[in-house]
Amino acid sequence: MCKKRKLDNDMIKIYNSLTNKIEEFIPLRKNEVSMYVCGSTVYNYIHIGNSRPVIFFDTVARFFKYMGYKVTYVSNFTDIDDKIINKAKEENVSEAEISERYIKAIKETYRKLNCLPHDANPKVTENIEGIIQFIDLLIKKDGAYVIDGDVYFDVSKIADYGQLSGQTIENLMSGARIDPNEKKKNPIDFTLWKKTEEGKQWDSPWGLGRPGWHTECVVMIDSLFKGPIDIHGGGLELKFPHHDNEIAQSICAHNHKIANYWMHNGRIDMSGEKMSKSLGNVIWADELLSRTSYQVYRLLILNVPYRQPLDYKEELLVQATTDFEKIQRTYVSLFRKIDLEYEEMAPTNGLVNSELLSLQSAFIEAMSDDFNTANAITAIFAATKHVNLLIRHGKTEGDVLKQALKMLDGMLWVLGINIELDRLTTEEKELIFQWQEARKNKDFTLADTLREKITNKGIQL
Repeated sequence: MCKKRKLDNDMIKIYNSLTNKIEEFIPLRKNEVSMYVCGSTVYNYIHIGNSRPVIFFDTVARFFKYMGYKVTYVSNFTDIDDKIINKAKEENVSEAEISERYIKAIKETYRKLNCLPHDANPKVTENIEGIIQFIDLLIKKDGAYVIDGDVYFDVSKIADYGQLSGQTIENLMSGARIDPNEKKKNPIDFTLWKKTEEGKQWDSPWGLGRPGWHTECVVMIDSLFKGPIDIHGGGLELKFPHHDNEIAQSICAHNHKIANYWMHNGRIDMSGEKMSKSLGNVIWADELLSRTSYQVYRLLILNVPYRQPLDYKEELLVQATTDFEKIQRTYVSLFRKIDLEYEEMAPTNGLVNSELLSLQSAFIEAMSDDFNTANAITAIFAATKHVNLLIRHGKTEGDVLKQALKMLDGMLWVLGINIELDRLTTEEKELIFQWQEARKNKDFTLADTLREKITNKGIQL
């Protein structure tokens, strides 16, 4: 990774879903970023729609690190849920067996996508005691009530309930379907603790049961961060009711909205239709990774601004493949030139090339503008075009070439794209020198023979 030291005049702007405005990012703690992104309910593998927030928020964390911030990035696993219970019943195994199977598989997919390890991956089942204590606190603060072993949150206690999604209690109430057997005070009150005889249960002051989904993330955030965080992220579909309900509980319990900045990525569609496991129109992430590289996969996802929907077509995969090959060719050419002509890969002095600085600034400007990865990729292509000119220019200083490599390394690292090359042995260098000399002398037969030998050694030129 190529890190850039954070400068005072660098300003990162974020579209805050809570205010619906582009805002300057001001961290709670200087030079530190706390992030929580809602993770998977672990009853199946992840499809490419599920992978969009995984890739995007990994890129966000990378950019903050690139800019010199200390980043704490947490993403949870929901390991108890009706879908997990149903899956366990189908296979006649425990919920734990189902959840652990898919947690292992999903973590492996994260690795295949070249995501940085999260600082923590809390599980709901590891936080039951804290969840029970939190629900008890909400009851004591008159924000929740108990009926026949079930505990509900009273949304009427929160004046601006639904503020994240733009909903109002009045509108929600008018559109609510009222069950004549409903026990809740209001149809839109949501479950904090569910009395149940199905699946795994835990003892509580209200009887055997399990927690409601909306409470789990609030408690895990509070447990790990001990207070509000900078950024809370997830897919657009989580704004309501999940994230609105998180905010409501946090206001009731702690008088804050959990996070200063809320970020939501758009969904991925298939031919204009929502991609979902229930509809059966999914492309599994591992399936796509079996026929393309993670570099191409990430370029495909990141070449569309994150708040916009992405309508998947195979043409996008073809284009992303072409884009990566262009970047790769330039990178390999630059790396090999430095390797062949210089003993050290890193710059040896403080020489700074103004054009390279300008190209780096264009990349930083794009990423600082609400993480505009599409424009950042455009900046990388501009950089590769300039690098190609440097490579072809016979008098380019060695340190400028090395700086160019360092710059490309850094920008590609932010996007989660690594191009790994080994330095050449003395024998391999001699072979390449002979090939170059044959080409120079227009001995194309010898040149072709030598190139075949080079290729057979797995060396990219």
